[in-house]
Amino acid sequence: MGVNADRLRNGFRTAIKSESRVLTFHAVNLLGLIVRKLTRRQTRKLAVLTGDFMHRVIGLRRELVYKNLRLTFPDKSSEDIRRIATAVYRNVSLTLLEVLRLPLIRNRKDAEALVDIDGDDFFQWYRTRKTGAVFVSAHYGNWELMAMACGLLVQPVSIIVKRLRNTPLDQKMNEYRTLGGNSVIYHAQALREGLRLLQDGGFLSILGDQSDHAASNYGEFLGRRATMFHGAAFFALKARVPLYFIMCSSNGDGRYTVRIREIVTADLTFNKEDIATLASRYTRAIEAEILRRPEEWFWLHDRWKRG
Repeated sequence: MGVNADRLRNGFRTAIKSESRVLTFHAVNLLGLIVRKLTRRQTRKLAVLTGDFMHRVIGLRRELVYKNLRLTFPDKSSEDIRRIATAVYRNVSLTLLEVLRLPLIRNRKDAEALVDIDGDDFFQWYRTRKTGAVFVSAHYGNWELMAMACGLLVQPVSIIVKRLRNTPLDQKMNEYRTLGGNSVIYHAQALREGLRLLQDGGFLSILGDQSDHAASNYGEFLGRRATMFHGAAFFALKARVPLYFIMCSSNGDGRYTVRIREIVTADLTFNKEDIATLASRYTRAIEAEILRRPEEWFWLHDRWKRG
């Protein structure tokens, strides 16, 4: 009897999860249809309302966000922390809504209307390049829009992504990500496909700011012990290609600036110590951007959970 009851409970939980994922998928699709009917100004106003709702009413990961902000900025007042948190939730909401608007960006002209690219040294290298390159970035600003803009304004990139548990939503997200000519590579296939891509002269894009699920490398991130993501360093040194730090930040007027800067690799070779050194270099670059404009980073992620 006990075994049968456990089976019934497990079956019920599975059914509930399945229904929840289906409802989530349809809700996101419906929201996409709505925001694509709005102007960009209306979308930004909606982002303020939904961001404040997530922050003040639902309290989505609110304790975690405030804890992370207080530990990172111990000298800031409670009012300053609250102000940053408010901006964080609004930015998260705006990023989601603008991802749902990506189908409206159909060509290079549409991308140019939204994004400026600041990267003279990169473009100088690009004009005479003989290899591929690794891009390392973070969940900062509007990272999804940045990837699409780079695909349209520079050349298509392959993005290493984590597979979502909600399969229909995962497929929909990848549909959005590939609209500008980009492609996606799941983590499980990243090693083989990423190296092949770089050897063929392609661009590989990796977000290097989240916790490493393998928990094999540790260091300091924003003043606290955390796992360190070595993937971008591994690929750049293994394939002997340049590594570019690329970040997207809001201009405050509905437009964004994407900054591309090279992370020095000329003094490094492919070995464990140099991989760690290179990972530390781009981690410090990510930290500098977060400290400069903390409201643009995704503080809802538990970055230090494996520290």
